[in-house]
Formats: sequence, structure tokens, C-alpha cells
Amino acid sequence: MTGDGGDMIMKSHKDLDVWKKSIDLVADIYKMTENFPKSEIYGISNQMRRAAVSVPSNIAEGAGRHSNKEFIQFLYISLGSLSELETQIIISIKLNYIKTYDLEKISEIRRMLLGLIKAVGSNKNK
Repeated sequence: MTGDGGDMIMKSHKDLDVWKKSIDLVADIYKMTENFPKSEIYGISNQMRRAAVSVPSNIAEGAGRHSNKEFIQFLYISLGSLSELETQIIISIKLNYIKTYDLEKISEIRRMLLGLIKAVGSNKNK
């Protein structure tokens, strides 16, 4: 559905499955980092939490903007934060802070973000 100027209209960012899955990811990361060494409270643990929170936060902020161009920009920021988080998870595994993590969850969110970017981008040309 489009509004004036071809911009997408949605009820709320909370209706987006990618936002819901990224909220679940935040909960996973907070639980995971609870068991990190106390020496990492301001290190990788904090960075992981901030990167995780950035994903749904930027989806929400972009959805609240007035144009598809701005929405897409914030979706790309979410993608960047997701890649940052993936890297931090891999580092945490290498440091033996965690044994493993299902990186498919991150891959799924990445695919969903790319799909949303494509959908919003193709809608702006209508």
C-alpha cells in the first residue's frame, strides 16, 4: 500500500516480522552475555548488546520516517549492526566465552532485511 509520493504505509514497525525476530535476537544476546567474564562488562559484552539493540531500533526509526529513502537508509544501518554482531559472536566463540551460536538466526534476519529493502525500494518507483 502506498501513500502520497509512492511511500509505503504500514500500521507500525511492530507489524514487521523482521522487527519481531530482531527483538528475539536482542533477548538471546542479553542472555548469552550474562555469563561473560566480568572483565568484559564494558568490552565485547557491551558492544554485542549495543549492536543487537541497534538492529530493531533502526528498523523502528526508519519506519517512522517520512520517506522510503530514509527507511532504506535505516534498514542498511540495521544490516551493518547485524554484521557487527555476527563478528562479535564469532570472536566470543574464539575466546571461549560461548561454545556456539546458531548463526542461521542472523542469516535469516539478514535475508529478511534485504528483502524489505528490495520491497521498499521497488515501491518508491511506483
